[in-house]
Amino acid sequence: MDEKKQPGLRIASVQIENVKSVKAFHLEPQALGLTIVGGKNGQGKTSVLDSIAWVLGGAKMAPSKAQRNGSMSDPAISLTLSNGIRVERKGKNSSLTVIDPDGKRSGQSLLDAFVSEFALDLPKFMDASNRDKAQILLRILGVGDELAALETKEAQAYNERHSIGQIANAKKKHADELPEYPDVPAEPLSISELIMRQQATLARNGDNQRKREALEHYRLKLDDAANRVERMKQELAAAQENWSTVLADFNDASKSAQDLEDESTAELEQQIAEFESLNAQIAANQQKHQARDEAEQYQAQYDAKEAEINRLRADRMALLSNAQLPLPGLSVVEGELVYNSQKWDCMSSAEQLRVAVAIVRKLKPECSFVLMDKLEQMDIDTLHQFGAWLEAEGLQVIATRVSTGDECSIIIEDGLPAGKSYSDVITGIEARPAMTGAAMEW
Repeated sequence: MDEKKQPGLRIASVQIENVKSVKAFHLEPQALGLTIVGGKNGQGKTSVLDSIAWVLGGAKMAPSKAQRNGSMSDPAISLTLSNGIRVERKGKNSSLTVIDPDGKRSGQSLLDAFVSEFALDLPKFMDASNRDKAQILLRILGVGDELAALETKEAQAYNERHSIGQIANAKKKHADELPEYPDVPAEPLSISELIMRQQATLARNGDNQRKREALEHYRLKLDDAANRVERMKQELAAAQENWSTVLADFNDASKSAQDLEDESTAELEQQIAEFESLNAQIAANQQKHQARDEAEQYQAQYDAKEAEINRLRADRMALLSNAQLPLPGLSVVEGELVYNSQKWDCMSSAEQLRVAVAIVRKLKPECSFVLMDKLEQMDIDTLHQFGAWLEAEGLQVIATRVSTGDECSIIIEDGLPAGKSYSDVITGIEARPAMTGAAMEW
């Protein structure tokens, strides 16, 4: 058994007379695991637990009316702890007597030092809000302030991420709704530039036309020269020189004009005609791209906040892990207890009791016993599992259950152990050793 599960202080025996519904009762609970006081309703089961709580817890745990109805004798309780300390409350004023086996003079302050208030009054813990339960655990672990700071940062980052996410979604939706036109220039067109480009094209085309006209001009001159050759044979020598010159010019003009191809101004004319419409489409595309960029920027901020939240959650989990939580699977998330991913109200009754006992044990590790009332909420299999877990954890639980079945350690009927009379119990109590050692009364 590891150190965490070493049993601490437990109840060895308890003797009760004339307290609430109890006439006379003696109990020696199991050292570890589950001891069940069974019986029907109104027979004194809860009075047994109230007596133990009173003798150990002091005045704050005292019943409003301690003496049993009809009894002429004063209430009396005697309890022995596993460390040898014996505690009594008896007499008209229910005086406290604490006997220390080491001979030291002690009183209620000694009991308060190692007896957990929640061990005597588990409903006080069970009935607290989930957040209060979590705060009790965090105070025990000593990490409450640090965890609260982390959770505050996480909540702030979460809210910032939520706001950024809303803006990012709105930006994206706006960008998706904007029109977009394919196959248009990225930048707006200039009407003056279009006209200049058109004029330049027209000028080049005009130059081409002049070159064609020159070609035709020289063709006519060539034809005329040929006719003159035919007509004026006699002037052949003079005409030959003229022929050569004209022919050379013709050849030059032919070379200059043979590969010419006019450029179309149709596209420019269409762009000029559609100038305003095209620029509107370009502006729409630019607006859509800008909207997309903004949406992506906010998405990046959202992702960064998401990463920050994940880091803070990891820090919180590391803080709780290093704090040695009292039960595997137990944690504190957003200020509330969580066990195996379930909040308190989603846990089964058995899980709630297991969590409560583990936390109470952590509060005062030296106190290894807990009192539980009304354990009928568990079925037999769950009872056995719970008892086995208690033994493995080095814990002792004294519980009550509305039952007379075999799962009960002892049955109480009309304030007495089943089958025994008042004199049987008193005789047995008187036969046990009296308290010895150093004692003080209050």
